[in-house]
Amino acid sequence: MTDTGRPISRDDIQAKLNEIDAEINETTEAAKPAGIAVAVGVVVVILVVVFVLGRKKGRHKTTIVEVRRI
Repeated sequence: MTDTGRPISRDDIQAKLNEIDAEINETTEAAKPAGIAVAVGVVVVILVVVFVLGRKKGRHKTTIVEVRRI
């Protein structure tokens, strides 16, 4: 029973679920640009770290060949 004294019907539940769904959609649409910006930032940071580590490792394994003429 609700505060009005009538039983809760299927239409009442459907209306409330639609209301909640609309609020969720509004919230996700508002948060989407910030989420995309964070994801792009994380990808850029990962690429920079991989580049720096690969460069460092490449320097350690570089072979120096010395050619002399006789």
